[in-house]
Amino acid sequence: MTARRGRSPAATVPGGARFAMFGETLLVGVLVLVSALPVVTLLAALAAGCAHLRAYADGTGSTRIGAYLARLWAALPGSWPWSIATVAGALLLAFDAAVVRTGQLPGAMVVAVGCAVAAVGGGAVLLRAAAGWAPGSAWPVLLRAAAIRAVRTDPGGTALLALALAGLVLVTWQLLPLVVPMAGCVVLAAVAVERRPDRSS
Repeated sequence: MTARRGRSPAATVPGGARFAMFGETLLVGVLVLVSALPVVTLLAALAAGCAHLRAYADGTGSTRIGAYLARLWAALPGSWPWSIATVAGALLLAFDAAVVRTGQLPGAMVVAVGCAVAAVGGGAVLLRAAAGWAPGSAWPVLLRAAAIRAVRTDPGGTALLALALAGLVLVTWQLLPLVVPMAGCVVLAAVAVERRPDRSS
């Protein structure tokens, strides 16, 4: 029996396939977290994770760990300066947040809101750039296009990614080991959001 027209694709996926997708998402969470530990590989790890889940969902490429490592290596050229800049920016925001918590800073609420917006906005742009990566892509071009999509052409997708990032922070703040599945879920969200505008109505 065929699925009704207009029905959500997720509704036609068997339960076993959904569970397999969840398992693949958990694996990607582990792979991304481990491969991002050297810091300079942060963006490449996100890009490889997005490409891995995209290949799994579409059935268009290998999803072995070796294939993930090959994607990681392919995404690395040109990404490391942006990875370092991302970590440096995150440390600066964390320092600002620590100063705000002391209560000694005038206009602390404004600074706190600014830090939150910068963190979420920057995270959304990085996730969009990683989800848009393909072999041979230039990172400055990817980041510029991601920033345009985040602000101008698809702010709704940016809001969804903001919710995903907020969920990551909230859940891992409560129980740190949950960072593994949440990291995979955020990568999956990035892939899904980048496909949203292309869906037929």
